[in-house]
Amino acid sequence: METWRIIATVLLAAAGVPLVLIVMAKTRDHRNNSGTVAIAGAVTLTILILLGVVMLTVLPTMVTWGIVVVVVAAVSVILLAS
Repeated sequence: METWRIIATVLLAAAGVPLVLIVMAKTRDHRNNSGTVAIAGAVTLTILILLGVVMLTVLPTMVTWGIVVVVVAAVSVILLAS
């Protein structure tokens, strides 16, 4: 496995943890229902895990780094705007 794939996946995971927490917090603010919050967190975490596996195995270089840049930028903007 190439080193760049591992680095990209680690960066996605590092940005994904706050993203899951942000999604859960925003869901709690809007719905105020713990079941909905848990589902939102589970869906976000599942999508991140699937993206990580696909990035580690089959996605080309530019697509992989594009996903990482978009996720990191989105988390950065959300954290700075909050």
